[in-house]
Amino acid sequence: KKKKKKKKPTKKLTMASHSDLDRHIEKLKNCEIIKEAEVKALCQKAREILVDEPNVQVVYAPITIVGDIHGQFYDLKELLKVGGDVPDTNYLFMGDFVDRGFYSVETFLLLLALKARYPDRVQLIRGNHESRQITQVYGFYDECLRKYGSVNVWRYCTDVFDYLALSALVEQKVLTVHGGLSPSINSLDQIRTIDRKQEVPHDGAMCDLLWSDPEDIDGWGLSPRGAGYLFGGDVVQQFNSCNKIELITRSHQLVMEGYKSMFGDTLVTVWSAPNYCYRCGNVASILELDEHLQRNYKIFEAAPQEARGVPAKKPTPDYFL
Repeated sequence: KKKKKKKKPTKKLTMASHSDLDRHIEKLKNCEIIKEAEVKALCQKAREILVDEPNVQVVYAPITIVGDIHGQFYDLKELLKVGGDVPDTNYLFMGDFVDRGFYSVETFLLLLALKARYPDRVQLIRGNHESRQITQVYGFYDECLRKYGSVNVWRYCTDVFDYLALSALVEQKVLTVHGGLSPSINSLDQIRTIDRKQEVPHDGAMCDLLWSDPEDIDGWGLSPRGAGYLFGGDVVQQFNSCNKIELITRSHQLVMEGYKSMFGDTLVTVWSAPNYCYRCGNVASILELDEHLQRNYKIFEAAPQEARGVPAKKPTPDYFL
């Protein structure tokens, strides 16, 4: 007997997973957690999408670029009000979704659900906090344990971290990366060949991309963070020139004014966590690039007090911001 081809169930599965994702998104937008089994399935789906993305993710304008969020869920909702909701707006998030804030679980799972539901509209790249070691110190691990009663959700999420792209290239002209440049990397091809599916190493090219900072120096300097390097305007000029790049956008450093342009407008730091750690008093920004790569910075403040709930929480240790 001829076996019948089973094509229809696959279609139903896709539709079902879309409706599942829509349900998750709705729930997470209300700052409600989804079940552990649903987190496991969501992380599996996200990994299937992320595994096919290159280290330098190819992205097209128009796009809105977002810096660190650090679990400040209600400020992420404010950001989506200011920038436009998904899928009406294309977003590129430059990492550090978790730690320090009260709602790392809801923040990361919402972004992951949006990525799984609209893979071409949402790009997520890895920050230095998307790491097993860092999240055990700065809050995400403890939050998962507190909200789910086990470390399973933390494990599922940190496994996804290993699959996140290391950078993105908008229209071949704008490089986005969480931290900065590396003395081990002169070309984008050298980023493309990194084996990224691992815990963030303590040194080397992958570490530098996630940890380095721009500074008003010549050449390279030692970073006070103990990981990555400081790099000067001459380094940026040479890298941009070699790779035909007009702008590097990055996050990783608190900027009181929301964004900071350096080196004759060839590099910009975009910071998207207003009133960072609920006490720094800074504003935040997002960077909108139109189809011609014209830049528009949108500044926003922390969500009003009546729009948020602040749970009791032990303070996390401070480190160099």
